[in-house]
Amino acid sequence: MDPVAGGFSVEQFREACAELQQPALAGADWQLLMETLGISIYRLLDQQTGLYEYKVFGVLEECPPALLADVYMDLVYRKQWDQYVKELYEKECDGKTVVYWEVKYPFPMSNRDYVYIRQRRELDVEGRKIHVVLAQSTSVPQLAERPGVIRVKGYKQSLAIESDGKKGSKVFMYYFDNPGGQIPSWLINWAAKNGVPNFLKDMAKACQNYLKKA
Repeated sequence: MDPVAGGFSVEQFREACAELQQPALAGADWQLLMETLGISIYRLLDQQTGLYEYKVFGVLEECPPALLADVYMDLVYRKQWDQYVKELYEKECDGKTVVYWEVKYPFPMSNRDYVYIRQRRELDVEGRKIHVVLAQSTSVPQLAERPGVIRVKGYKQSLAIESDGKKGSKVFMYYFDNPGGQIPSWLINWAAKNGVPNFLKDMAKACQNYLKKA
């Protein structure tokens, strides 16, 4: 695999595109967790951590692909629509752009923060235009861990978006993180189960407001 600028390989982008066309759920114990609002969510137990990886497939109506990708990438706007964001910004570190993201956790738990790289690309796959965003944890000395905030080190996310043939978007999303600390795995998994569909619902609403803002 030849890494592209930003730390991701061409193959990683192609894999996200392939999942959009044909979900890769065979050969592993992926379980259908829930179906809601045209979205199907699957999970796979990570034996090492006791936590789950998630794959999400579905359609977000009234959200064109380019708009959805723009909203997802717009960190300034996300601070307006995502109630869990405490701090979120990009920073140049050693020639690469990294994102710092602090997430509010309910009392008495400590907030979590992430340092990650991300990259967006548009691919042409047999005439289909697909927007792909990849993100994963990284570590840079300029963004050291802070007292009282727990650093999430196992974050991975991919997002692939194309037109649903109407006014909306067909979406694939993969998600995993390990928030660390002394949180029971059942509570983390419960939060993810509820958080993933809520995040997509909030993002769809944000798309509508983004159009008005523009």
